[in-house]
Formats: sequence, C-alpha cells, structure tokens
Amino acid sequence: MAHAATSSNSAPRLEMRGIGKAFGGVTVLSDVDLIVQPGEVMALLGSNGAGKSTLVKILTGVYSRDSGTVRVDGKEVVFPDPRAAVAAGVRLLPQEISVMGDMTVAENISLADLPVKRGPGFPVVDDREMRQRSRGLLDQLGFASIDTAMLVKRLSVAEQRIVEIARALAGKARVLVMDEPTAALTEQEAKLIFQIIARLKEQQVAVIYISHYLNEVFEVSDRIAVLRDGRNAGVFETRTASRGDVLAAMLGRVADDLYDIERRGADGDEILTVTGMTVPGKLDGVDLSVRAGEIVGVFGLIGSGIETLGRAVYGALGPRTGGTVLVGGSTYRPESARVGKARGIGFVAADRKREGIIGDLTVRENMVAPFQDRYVRGLFVSRSAETEQAKRWIDLLGIRTRGPEQVMRTLSGGNQQKVCVSRWLVDSVKLLILEEPTRGVDVGARHEIYLELRALADEGLAVLVLSSDVEEVAGISDRSVVLDRGRVVGTFGKGASPAELMAATTDDPAFHAA
Repeated sequence: MAHAATSSNSAPRLEMRGIGKAFGGVTVLSDVDLIVQPGEVMALLGSNGAGKSTLVKILTGVYSRDSGTVRVDGKEVVFPDPRAAVAAGVRLLPQEISVMGDMTVAENISLADLPVKRGPGFPVVDDREMRQRSRGLLDQLGFASIDTAMLVKRLSVAEQRIVEIARALAGKARVLVMDEPTAALTEQEAKLIFQIIARLKEQQVAVIYISHYLNEVFEVSDRIAVLRDGRNAGVFETRTASRGDVLAAMLGRVADDLYDIERRGADGDEILTVTGMTVPGKLDGVDLSVRAGEIVGVFGLIGSGIETLGRAVYGALGPRTGGTVLVGGSTYRPESARVGKARGIGFVAADRKREGIIGDLTVRENMVAPFQDRYVRGLFVSRSAETEQAKRWIDLLGIRTRGPEQVMRTLSGGNQQKVCVSRWLVDSVKLLILEEPTRGVDVGARHEIYLELRALADEGLAVLVLSSDVEEVAGISDRSVVLDRGRVVGTFGKGASPAELMAATTDDPAFHAA
C-alpha cells in the first residue's frame, strides 16, 4: 500500500498527549502519547492488558481521562460522551459488526442523519435523497456494486463492514478507529477493507488500526505505535521496522521468532487417515493423515476448503461427507458431532464467541461441558470433581483467571482459547482439530498457545490445525498441507517457508520465483 506523505507544518489530525487513567487506584494508562497525521494509518499494537482499549475509549468519549490533553486538528477537545466524539468527527468501527440487518443499506448508512422532507402535514424521510447520499458514499469507497435498496442481512460480512465505514464517512469522520476490522473476514475479504483504507488516506482521514495480525499491520500501516503495561513502548516507521523489533516492544523481551518452537515430526501410530474426502462444492478428493504426537497444519485461502475440512472430519456436516476415514485404524463414518466425540475427536471452532464458549457461564462450566457425564456421582453432578479438573488445566495451561468460577466472557481472547482447548483434554480424545486457533488472540498469548499445542503433541495427542495464516501453519507444523479450491495442492515437511506454502496456491510464475 502506498504511504501518504504528511506535512510537518500542518497540525496533526489527532494529538493525544500525556494521557493517564486509573481505575480503583490501579493505573491503566500512564503518560501515553498518540499522534496521527491526516491521511495516515497508525497501527496501535499491544498485548492484552496493554491499555489499547482504554486509550480508544478515552478518545471516543466512553471514559474520561485523569490527565493529559486531546486535540483534533489542533483544537483541544473534551468528549463527555460518545455522541460528542462522533460530532467532532471521531468514529469507532468496533470489532463486532453493528449494522441493522432488517434495514436497507441506505437506511444503515444514513441512520444518524436521516434526510427529511415535508410530508402531508409532517416531516417524512426523503428516500430519494437518502439513496443518493448513500450511493455517493459507496461510489466514493469504490463499491458501486452494492445495492443501496438491499437489506443489509443479505450482504456478505465484508460488505456489511463496508456499509459501516460508509456510515462513518456520512458522519464526516476525520479520525476513524478500526478495531480488529478483519477478525471475521477471510483473507480476500480483508483485501476489500485494505482498498477502502487506501481511499480513506486519499481523503485525509486519520486511521487508527488495531489488529493482532502483524502481516496486516505491515501491509496497511504507515507507522506502528506500541503500548506495553499502559505506557508507550515504541513508535516505528512501518517501511523500515522489523517484526522482531515490534514484537520485542510488545512483549518486553526479545521475540525475533514468534514460532520459536521445536518441531520433530512423529513416528507414532496413524490416528487419522482421510482418503478421497468429498463435500459437494467444498472438498474434492482430499487425502490427509495425522500421527500421534504430530501437528499437521492445513493452509488455504478463501474457498480453499479449510473452513469445511475440520468439520467434515469431526462429523459436524453430517452424512453428506464422502470418502473413507479411519480413526485409530478402524473405519469411521463422520455422520454427526456426537459420533465424532465418541470416536475420540475434539473440535475447537474458529468463532469462539458463537461456537466455542458460553460467555455467561463460568470457566469451570465451560471446561467440563462436552464430558459432563464424567462428573456424575450417584444422581448428581459433582461440583468438587468439576472444580478439581478445572483447576488442573488452569495450572497446566497457565490460564490467567481469578479461578474456576470466573465468568468466561471476562477472560481475554487468549485465555478463552485455552479454555476451549482444555475441555477436550481427556483420555478418550486422541485427535484435536483446531480452526484458526489464534484468531483475535494477542501475540504473547499466541506464542503460549503454540507451546501448549507442542507440549500436548509431545504427550501423544494428534493435532490438526486449519488456518488461513500461512505463517502460523509454516511456523508450528511438523507437516503442512495446502488446500486450493477443495483439493490438496501441496504437502511439505517441517521447515517449509510461508512463501513455499503460498506459492502452492497460485499459478503465477512470478510469485513462485519470489
């Protein structure tokens, strides 16, 4: 992405200086600075608890600041509430998409400022003006193909995200905070967001980009600001920064290689053997195997089949799966998730919030959910047996929690993911399948999860990882498999580079040469 030049003579679009904030005597932010120029993309990074969310909430009027100043276009501002921030052109694009599915595209874009005209004795919404405004904004973003009269629930997730951005522009956004904007998107859908960011830069909008994906950060940003323990830990020019420097600033230690994990291959028994697996329109004759003690990573882009393969093996897709599957050397028909669990297969879905956790239940209740029958003593479920099991995995996996009775939704993303993994760590589970195991997880927690997966494999568990993060697959796998359009197009041993895996997905000779 081209980097916009900014004038040193003009005032920054956003200037936060000396920001401090404490809750109940605990300092969360201390003397934090953040300066963003017009037309600049500033990535804001930091591990969970670093202070990113608090800083953004101060900027957008959710929290008041205890100290420091905030200026927009050189003018000092105080936002008593989010509405005041929006009025000043400071907009937040939250991680969770917030559109009204049963309203049209035009209605969603114009929601905060509906155009009205005189009706028969009272004002009514001017539909024509609303559609024209919305059409202009979508055209401005380069998405003339989106129909302004369509209900938003009929759009793809990426298109819904585009509608959100158009709504921010309708409010004349000057500073746009994008919090994990691609977390629910495929790699190709994320490219659409990057195209929009390029347009926002041309329009001199200052963008604060929060993401756990370093590859995105290095592709889309001009500069990178890092917070650690509520303080500034470094500001980097993206074009000259190294990933090692950025990671070291985030983690407070030398972290040249996120994937510094011993890989040794495995000669254990073949736990999973897949031959000719077919799902109409999704998978076409996939062959795959995983041994005890081995991590096999499957990489693929959108439409490759990675979003289907794990579910097909587990049984979540039902009897429409074709081909032959052996588990532990005996034939297995993946007809249902219940059958998959009974055959010793565990499954961690990509979408933790919808398919992985029950946010209002406790850590203990989430951990024991798949195998609650194991804790029945007589006619009752033994709370003490459940608690003992939960404490065991909290200790072994280093889950940061106040204890087994903490409500699940209050944990960080990385710790939620560890709970999702722990629930399957019982003797009967021989194969653990993980979709996008570190999606939405900060860098420090990612490394911990990788180490835990390696330790589990060393104890004999067979691990199958399906990920659209090519660096992740290359970095943690004993063997790597590449899917493209439902077919296996490459198999690699340990040590394969991300470039080799990516090259297997394209016929572009220039890419292979690179």
